[in-house]
Amino acid sequence: METLTKPAATAQEVDFLPIMGTDYVEFYVGNAKQSAHYYQSAFGYEPVAFCGLETGVKDKASYVMQQNKIRLVLTTALSPDSPISEHVKKHGDGVKVIALWVDDARKSFEETVKRGAKAYLQPVTEKDEYGEVVRSGIHTYGETVHIFVERKNYNGIFLPGFKPYKSMKKTEPVGLKYVDHMVGNVGWNEMNTWVKFYEDVMGFRNILTFDDKDISTEYSALMSKVMSSGDGRIKFPINEPAEGKKKSQVEEYLDFYGSQGVQHIAVATDNIIETVTNLQQRGVEFLKIPASYYETVLDRVGHIDEDLAPLKDLGILIDRDEEGYLLQIFSKPVEDRPTLFYEIIQRKGANSFGKGNFKALFEAIEREQELRGTL
Repeated sequence: METLTKPAATAQEVDFLPIMGTDYVEFYVGNAKQSAHYYQSAFGYEPVAFCGLETGVKDKASYVMQQNKIRLVLTTALSPDSPISEHVKKHGDGVKVIALWVDDARKSFEETVKRGAKAYLQPVTEKDEYGEVVRSGIHTYGETVHIFVERKNYNGIFLPGFKPYKSMKKTEPVGLKYVDHMVGNVGWNEMNTWVKFYEDVMGFRNILTFDDKDISTEYSALMSKVMSSGDGRIKFPINEPAEGKKKSQVEEYLDFYGSQGVQHIAVATDNIIETVTNLQQRGVEFLKIPASYYETVLDRVGHIDEDLAPLKDLGILIDRDEEGYLLQIFSKPVEDRPTLFYEIIQRKGANSFGKGNFKALFEAIEREQELRGTL
């Protein structure tokens, strides 16, 4: 049953790890130059910074892609024996770093490590002519890490070592605004372990719980808990498999990714119809929702501002909670391995995650699994 498992923080509670937002998401990929072209052409991210051989970096190349408040960093190794190469060999292209913007990266490191986090990056100060950035980092599920980024004394394009980069191709944004949430898939009976990690180590709260009755179809099921930072700016749902007749999407992910990791990134827009229309025209593929879903959806969610016809044509889902409603759609995996995908979401007051759409969504995913022979 969906439950609110812990009340919101009170004003008297001290947030020992204040997070101001998502600073960047770094992918380790097989070919950063080609990945950058894809994210620019398909998703409308603008290349803004680069590091590599031309900037004096000998072991990797990275492209920084930006759209409004979203920053993606696409990094590839320049030698086969690099840890980046090993990561790509095992996982395919995938998220390595979820970087969090903080006011004090040293304090963030100290507070989390003393509470049990495994250190990944000792606090380091990086400098160039534009100032200095302090970064530190800890491990989380699988091979994913959190980097704390303190940039209050920096005015450069991204980080020291990066140079401004401008593509010859004109960038056409699609209206993506910010990272709404990021979902991690973990192994059997591991969800509560990582819930406790985020509670104890990072001071997050478990604000929603979905069990296998909430998230299930005839064939598969999973369980999920939504973790939120103290001020609610950062939300990390955590999924684990549940028993079902056939293989769930989480099991499929774990098989092909080779470990726990980031399943999908939800990015917000103020006009989902325009955004998804643009994305589809550029070749981004989305899950197909049967027409029957739209025959009864307004009976369930009530009045919405949008016309139903374009939502139906695009396959956009609708759900409502006590605060309002939301519109959401999910891409197919954006790589050949059925691992990472994207959610496009527009919130019209709602703070929830589309519980009313779970059945339609998971049946759509299962149709794709059946085509892949992995259900």
